[in-house]
Amino acid sequence: MGLLKKIIFKGRLVFADEFSKPAIYSKYLGVVFGSNARITGNPSFGSEPYLIKIGDDVTITSGVIFHNHDGGLGVLRKKYPGIDVIKPIKIGNNVFIGSNSTIMPGITVGNNVIIGASSLVTKDIPDNVIVGGVPAKFIKTLEEYEQKVLTEAIFIKNRSDPSKRKIEILKALNYK
Repeated sequence: MGLLKKIIFKGRLVFADEFSKPAIYSKYLGVVFGSNARITGNPSFGSEPYLIKIGDDVTITSGVIFHNHDGGLGVLRKKYPGIDVIKPIKIGNNVFIGSNSTIMPGITVGNNVIIGASSLVTKDIPDNVIVGGVPAKFIKTLEEYEQKVLTEAIFIKNRSDPSKRKIEILKALNYK
């Protein structure tokens, strides 16, 4: 990417909202996004971003890293000039990727998945599960998670007005 193009790309990201960022990453880096994707921070799409496909209704949070190559091969390049291991990454629909998580080369993440913050995803993730840790491991099914959060959840009506939202949250939590 040329210097001017890089400056424009970075500048557009600074002023973009979380639902506009996927289109910018797609245009400048070639990442493929489904509909209604959102990016709440500044992810890294690695050296082959055009090999990353992200489904519908996906949230990518701050500090997420997508690696689609094995950088360790650099130590073997004198012996095997040009050697590389490069693999695509596919993220399904309705996925939440927690802050500072890393997705390794060749990973496929299923639909309806939550990846906990700071997870290292080294194996494919099936549909309808929550994973977390280093390396990421199964924590519970999405159904089990749903049952747990329904016992703790509050339902906020004023999602778009920050001052009304704050009042509603404080009231619901009996917080003073």
